[in-house]
Amino acid sequence: MICKDRVVIVTGAGRGLGRAHALEFARQGAKVVVNDLGVSRSGEGGSTGPAQEVVEEIRALGGEAVAETSDIATDEGARHLVATAVETFGRLDVLVNNAGFLRDRMLVNLSEEEWDAVMRVHLKGHFLPLKHAGLHWRAESKAGRPVDARVINTSSGAGLLGSVGQGNYSAAKAGIVGLTLVASAELGRYGVTANAIAPAARTRMTEEVFAATMAAPEAGAFDAMAPENVSPLVVWLGSAESREVTGRVFEVEGGKICVMEGFRHGPVADRGARWDAAEIGPEVSRLLGLAAEPEPVYGA
Repeated sequence: MICKDRVVIVTGAGRGLGRAHALEFARQGAKVVVNDLGVSRSGEGGSTGPAQEVVEEIRALGGEAVAETSDIATDEGARHLVATAVETFGRLDVLVNNAGFLRDRMLVNLSEEEWDAVMRVHLKGHFLPLKHAGLHWRAESKAGRPVDARVINTSSGAGLLGSVGQGNYSAAKAGIVGLTLVASAELGRYGVTANAIAPAARTRMTEEVFAATMAAPEAGAFDAMAPENVSPLVVWLGSAESREVTGRVFEVEGGKICVMEGFRHGPVADRGARWDAAEIGPEVSRLLGLAAEPEPVYGA
C-alpha cells in the first residue's frame, strides 16, 4: 500500500500499459482517474467503454476510481482531466502520461498528417496535462499547502535510440524526454518530481512486432513482455518514497530496470579561436576516437 490515499491520473488507461498502471496503483491504495478516449490502435473512433471497464475492475478490487474521457491533447480536455481529479477526490498527487498510438512509415512515405497526429497525441498529450497539473500544484504550494507530487512520463527506446520506420514516434518520444527534464527543473520548487520510463511490453501498439519476432511464453513461464511488469516501477515513482528521484529516465522490461544515461559532455577540443573548415576533419576524427560508440538504432 505504498500509494495509500494518493490520487493518481493515468492517461491512456483503458488498455495495455495504462490499464496495468491503473490497476497496480489501485492495489497499492491509490484513488485513480482512468482517462481513455477508447480509440483504435491508429487513433480513430472513440468509446467510453475501455475507461469504464477499468474503473469497474478497480472497484471490484475494493478500490476507488472514476472514468474520464477527455481529449487530453486539447487545452480544455487537459484542464477538465485535472479538475476531475481534484473535484472527485479532493487533491492530485500523481500524473502518469501514457496515452499514445502509432502511425508507422518509413520517412520517405510518412505523410504530414501522420507526423502531426503522432506529435499531437504523444507530445502535446504529455505537455497539456503536465501544464494543468503543474498549475494546480503551483497554486497549492503558493497557498501554503504541502505538495509531494509526481509526474511519470512515457518515452520509449525509440525516442532514446531511434527506431527504423518510426520517425514520427521516435521524434515525439525524444521530445518527451526533453519535456521531462524541463519539468523536473521547473516544478521542483513546488514539491514536484518528474521522471520518464522507456518501457518494452506487449500491448496493442506492439503486438504485431512481438508476434512476428517472439514466441509466446510457455504456460506457467515468466512472461517478460507482459505490461504488468512495467507498472511496479511506475507505482514506486508515484509514491512518497521516490521524492529524491527526479529528472531520470528508466528503461524497464520484464524484470529489468535500467537507468538510462543520455546526452552528456564527452571529448572536447577548444582552440580558443575560430576554426578553419579545412582543419575540422582530423580533429573530429580524433574526438570520435575518444568518444563512446553510439548504440544502434532499433531495427537497423
